[in-house]
Amino acid sequence: MMRKQQAILAGLYVAAAVMVSGCVLAAVGAGAAGTVAYVKGDLEVIEAKKLEVVHEATVKALKDLELSIIQDTKDKMAATVVARDSQDKKVTVKLTAVTDESTEISVRFGTFGNEAKSTMVYNKIKENLG
Repeated sequence: MMRKQQAILAGLYVAAAVMVSGCVLAAVGAGAAGTVAYVKGDLEVIEAKKLEVVHEATVKALKDLELSIIQDTKDKMAATVVARDSQDKKVTVKLTAVTDESTEISVRFGTFGNEAKSTMVYNKIKENLG
């Protein structure tokens, strides 16, 4: 039942992204990966993991990538982690609890976004989630 709700939520998320943006790259992943979309400079995905778990994986991912964390704020509903790379490019990862068991991840690399680098950050987060 929970997986069905998550699949429906992911489908609605993609539909909303398509309606809001003229240029959307969406790919459906397998299992818990949900839907990955690159919308207006942000890589967005919903993971079937609790906010706290995704937050820990995010902080570890940024450290693993040798990015300097300059801001880390979190409550029970959302978290934001901001870091900078060696060229002083800003990386912002926003986490939002969708349900008790799923979290939306939004990654923006640089002012206007960089899909390749945002994907690298997300892949490292995903790796840390196991």
